[in-house]
Amino acid sequence: MLATRHTAQSLTAPPDPYFAALRDNDFARLDEAGLAYLDYTGSALPAARQLRLHNELMAAAVFGNPHADNGPSRLSTAMLDEGRALLLAHLDADPDEYVVCFTPNASGAVKLVAESYPFAHDGAYALSADNHNSLNGVREYARRASARVAYVPLNADLWLAGADAILEKLDETAPGPKLFAFPAQSNFSGVRHPLELIDLAHHFSFDVLLDAAAYLPSARLSLREYRPDFVVLSFYKLFGYPTGLGALVARRDALARLTRPWFAGGTVEYVSVQNDLHSLLSGVGGFEDGTPHFLGAASLPPGFELLAEVGMDRLAAHVARLTTLLVDGLGQITHRDGSAAVRLYGPTGSSSRGGAVAFNVLGRDGRVVPYWTVDERAREMGVAFRGGCFCNPGAAEAAFGFDAESAVRCLRQPGQTSFTIQQFAECMTRYADVAVGAVRASLGLANNDADVQRAIEVVGTFV
Repeated sequence: MLATRHTAQSLTAPPDPYFAALRDNDFARLDEAGLAYLDYTGSALPAARQLRLHNELMAAAVFGNPHADNGPSRLSTAMLDEGRALLLAHLDADPDEYVVCFTPNASGAVKLVAESYPFAHDGAYALSADNHNSLNGVREYARRASARVAYVPLNADLWLAGADAILEKLDETAPGPKLFAFPAQSNFSGVRHPLELIDLAHHFSFDVLLDAAAYLPSARLSLREYRPDFVVLSFYKLFGYPTGLGALVARRDALARLTRPWFAGGTVEYVSVQNDLHSLLSGVGGFEDGTPHFLGAASLPPGFELLAEVGMDRLAAHVARLTTLLVDGLGQITHRDGSAAVRLYGPTGSSSRGGAVAFNVLGRDGRVVPYWTVDERAREMGVAFRGGCFCNPGAAEAAFGFDAESAVRCLRQPGQTSFTIQQFAECMTRYADVAVGAVRASLGLANNDADVQRAIEVVGTFV
């Protein structure tokens, strides 16, 4: 039985008719396929106009490798420069202060910083427990240089707790180069961590690496108001297309403090084999390894034009309204005896989160229904969720209440030659009734109320 106390619709403003027209004109394929797509944190969907305009450009123009100086190469260089300018404008960034390095994705942008940052034995790397694995991976570079590594933990609502004390202590004990990394929005729970952490970290002499990949698709970020040293993102998270193209947006002075550990095609002024010499290009040129994805860069203008037409404030309001509908609707689902059928992770309200909602379905006995079972049911019903830990082990461990000793025993079981999440879950439940993995529904530009209702109906089938 699906028991509700009131309708979620009554708690929110009416839908903006602009988005209904946008769905009909640019995302009609969703309704034609009977699909409710709720994995926007995994990837946004490209609008039909983006694909059409890029296809028309590819059919009409001739692009060449930007490392040459012929006409087609100059056209590619111009498209790359336009893409940089559009991104800086979208981020309200002063081009005299910030530059754009194109990368394969956000993880590639993180790696550029990680491998080039001047970690040392008297320095430190501080990061939030709520982080994508690419930011967790930076700790390996820090430890290789004997720098200290410290995590800022999460509280019960998956907010960062005690960052000021940890950063202050590291500032007192590690006088060398220090880097602090955190996500503007959690890709696990949708929690939006305060951007004021940037100024706090600067106060304690940290450089700041901000992961904006999950935040930017439905929120405005001003790099004049908040001034992190490094920002990473993927364009397919912003507007669905192209894949295989991301960016590192860096303050010029911060980029100058990085030291590249190698050189590649496109990053050098010269290389001599017989004299064992090389000279890196200055600035951005020394960081874009190989040939940048110039055909992908040519697809950026239609994406930014779409976001400009929609308006980021309008998009933020649209996603917030749908998130409220989803959080409220899931919270109202109960079993016949009145017990909760859903366990939500993160803040209880929707005002302090972005458009991602992580949850588990509970059986009548209060035990978690495995996320892969919910995933399978959703696929059968034409709903696209995502299940698992979402490449964010720190938030998952905090949300599920993992015991560290039990977890390490289950991660390294004697005689185990391979790892599966099912094996791990079976092992963990021997020690305690814990969830291993969750379901995530994430909302974006093309979603509507019917998508939210279909998501709620999937969960209702387990009641």
